[in-house]
Amino acid sequence: MAEANWYVVHTYSGYENKVKVDIEKTIENRSLQDQILEVSVPMQSVVEIKNGVEKAVDKKMFPGYVLIHMIMNDDTWYVVRNTRGVTGFVGPGSKPVPLSAEEMDNLGFMGKGLLVGFEVGETVVVTSGIWRDTVGVIRSINERKKTATINVEMFGRETPVELAFTELKKM
Repeated sequence: MAEANWYVVHTYSGYENKVKVDIEKTIENRSLQDQILEVSVPMQSVVEIKNGVEKAVDKKMFPGYVLIHMIMNDDTWYVVRNTRGVTGFVGPGSKPVPLSAEEMDNLGFMGKGLLVGFEVGETVVVTSGIWRDTVGVIRSINERKKTATINVEMFGRETPVELAFTELKKM
């Protein structure tokens, strides 16, 4: 049996979620669950400041694109390609090209169940760099970038510093 790969589908701008829902309905109607495994519109949480008020909102990481984990064959190609709002697969000509494992890792939204090992509010020690042996409290974690922001004391003040997970260890 063929192997499932991730493919990128180009859509009309603003139609990403509609395309996702339509493909998922077609998968159910045609019993293609074993061939089209996942349809994803990658989102990213962003803090916006409007009128002096911070607000967390979700933004599309790739506007105009939908990622699909599927086994490429005539049926699945037809279903995806003929979904309203889809303009085509990403690839040369009409031949879809799957994303490589390296490309998927670089996209960062499909982590392989990365276990961070740290939690917000946890006290850690910096193990390398200019902050070596500094003790700080984790304020935020960015799994995609594999970093944590900790507060360290500098000049009598709490100062946020972003460090890689590899530079930290638990107390």
